[in-house]
Amino acid sequence: MRTLAPMRPILAALILAVVAGCNGEPAGAPGAAPSPAPAAPGKPRIALVMKSLANEFFAIMAKGAEAYQKEHADKFDLIVNGIKDERDIARQVSLMDEMIGQKVAAIVIAPADSKALVSACRRAQEAGIVVVNIDNKLEDAVLAEQGIKVPFVGPDNRAGAKLAGDYLAGKLKAGDPVAIVEGLKTAFNGQQRLLGFQESAKAANLKIVDSQSAQWEIAPANRVASAMLSEHPEIKALMCCNDSMALGALAAAKAAGRSGDVLIIGYDGISAVRTAIDDGAILATVDQHADRLAVFGLEYALDLIVGKGTPADRTTPVDLVVKK
Repeated sequence: MRTLAPMRPILAALILAVVAGCNGEPAGAPGAAPSPAPAAPGKPRIALVMKSLANEFFAIMAKGAEAYQKEHADKFDLIVNGIKDERDIARQVSLMDEMIGQKVAAIVIAPADSKALVSACRRAQEAGIVVVNIDNKLEDAVLAEQGIKVPFVGPDNRAGAKLAGDYLAGKLKAGDPVAIVEGLKTAFNGQQRLLGFQESAKAANLKIVDSQSAQWEIAPANRVASAMLSEHPEIKALMCCNDSMALGALAAAKAAGRSGDVLIIGYDGISAVRTAIDDGAILATVDQHADRLAVFGLEYALDLIVGKGTPADRTTPVDLVVKK
């Protein structure tokens, strides 16, 4: 059995705090950010509508967008909104309708659901609002059904997951049992990450003994991973479709006395997981550069506002993060 140095006190405290939370959110997690005052005359307002601001990934995304707006304050004003919980799709639809009501010039959206947000995007376009999709791609079939096109700016989630999955496979041997902790089943990025992990496992002849959704959240991931480790004590690794769930899985492994011999990978590159990687508690994650994702979307929105035409979808970079 591999032995690990004790987790840093800050990381251990974070994991305990989030697992203890009643809704899977860190204590004091922010909700939707307040809307600023109306834009100055002559400047367009762009709304950034994100998923859970309790997830560090989207907090970093918001900071990146705000920093970009400050650098280009003469060009546009920015409204930043998000939801409290990755699963609160209805609230994100409401935020879209609120932004339509405020008559913003553009909406840059990281949709919580790849299907449910398409109608809201159509309503925005019908109101003359530019819409740009970032992070989690809206489903092509539903876009076609609604008769709209929305440019997408984001990573190849399947390729990113395969980067982490292949690295994990290099630490295991053929036939080793693994399990996958999935994101929301209706989210395109979650589906793609699942496919990437499955491809890695198949290529290395790893045995997937369980695969369940924990809906992107820490506390559900803790429960799912705990059940997996109890039902399948032979599991050698947990492949988690985001970093929040990797933290929940880490807490489950620790509680089961398995933190030394169950390898864990995540996806997003948040600071808590980077710390866990440095400590040897988590094997790897994938950095999809949250601070730049929203910026790319804002740049596309500004081009569309001034009539430069609909840009092609843009694939943004992903990088494997492992212990140095």
